Amino acid sequence: MGIQNSLLNQIKPEVRKQHPYKVGVPPGHINVKLNQNESPFDLPSELREAVISAWREIAFNRYPTEQPADLAKIIADYIGWDERGIILGNGSNELTYTLGLALINPNSRVVLPRPMFSFYERVVNIYGGEIMSIAPRKNLQFDIDAVLDAVTRTEPSIVVITTPNNPTSLVVPQEEIKSIAEATSGLVLIDEAYIEFAEEPSLLSVLNQFPNVILLRTFSKAFGLAGLRLGYLIGDPNLMSEIMKVRPPFMIDRFSICVVKELLKHTDLIHSRTKWIRSETRRLTQALKQLKGVHVLEGQANFVTFQVSCDSQALFRALAGSGVLVRDMSGYSELKGFLRVTTGTSDENREFLRALTVAIP
Repeated sequence: MGIQNSLLNQIKPEVRKQHPYKVGVPPGHINVKLNQNESPFDLPSELREAVISAWREIAFNRYPTEQPADLAKIIADYIGWDERGIILGNGSNELTYTLGLALINPNSRVVLPRPMFSFYERVVNIYGGEIMSIAPRKNLQFDIDAVLDAVTRTEPSIVVITTPNNPTSLVVPQEEIKSIAEATSGLVLIDEAYIEFAEEPSLLSVLNQFPNVILLRTFSKAFGLAGLRLGYLIGDPNLMSEIMKVRPPFMIDRFSICVVKELLKHTDLIHSRTKWIRSETRRLTQALKQLKGVHVLEGQANFVTFQVSCDSQALFRALAGSGVLVRDMSGYSELKGFLRVTTGTSDENREFLRALTVAIP
C-alpha cells in the first residue's frame, strides 16, 4: 500500500527537497580504497588489547554520563583549552546538525565559500537558512575579499570556513580567518577536520581573542577512528554552554569514550603517524605532478585533489575496474574533471599510481 501524499506533505519541504547522503561506490571488487580520506592505520594490536581490557569492566546495562565531562577534560588538556568550552558529538557531521538547530532559522544568512564540503549546504537548507554562496578565485582558493564583502553587505548569522578545505586540501591563512572574525558580528565556524596535517597553524592559538569563533574537529582523520564517530566543538565556554542546551543526553556511547581515552595516552603514536602521512602525501603529490595531463592542487591534508585532461569520470570507472577506488569530484561545479585520492599505505599508493598510469590515455 502506497503512503498518501497528505502524509508525505507533513514532512518539512526543506527536508523533502534533499537526497540521502551517499558515497557512490561502483560495482566490482575493490582492493585499494582511497575515496573517503580515512587514515591508512588502524589501532595497533597492543592498544586494541588495552581497549578490550577496559571494555570488559564497563556495565552494559548502565547509561553513559549525560555529557562525558571526563573525556572533555582529557581532550581539553591535550589541546590546551578550557574543558567547559568543549562539546562532544557523534562525529563532526552530527555536531553540524547541532549547530544548525541552535543557530539557523529562516531569517539566518549563512556565508559558504565554494567549493566546500556539501554537507554544510544541506544543513543550512534543512533548517531553512539563506545561503550566501561565494565563488572561489581562479586557483580554487576561497575568495576572502568576497567573503568580507558579503559579511559587510548582508550581516550573516554564520560564516563557515573549512581549512584545510575538503574537497581541495587548500588552507586559509590564519590572518585571513582573523580578518573575517573581526569583520562580522555573527559567528564564524572553522572546520578543522584536517588541521593535524596542516603547516598553517590552527586558530586555537589565538581563540581566546575571538569569542565569536567556533572550531570543529574530528577523531576520524589523523586519529584513525572513522568507524567510531567522535568529534568535538571548541569555543568560548559561555557560548558552548548555550549550544549545549540543544544537545540530547547520553549521545556518546561508552565504547567510543573508552577508545579515545586509551588512544590519547599514546600521543607519540598519533604524532608519528601524522608525520608519516604528511610525508607520504608529499611523495604522492610529486608523483602525480610527473604524469602528463595531470594538474595537482598542492594542499595540506591527507589527500590529493587533481585535474586530468581526459574524461575524469571514465578514468574513475577505469580505476575502479582495476580495483582502485578514488573519489569523483564532478559533483562540485568548480571541480569538473577532478578526482581526489586519499593517502594510503605505501603499497596502496603504489598500486594507485600504477593503475592510474595504465588508465590515463
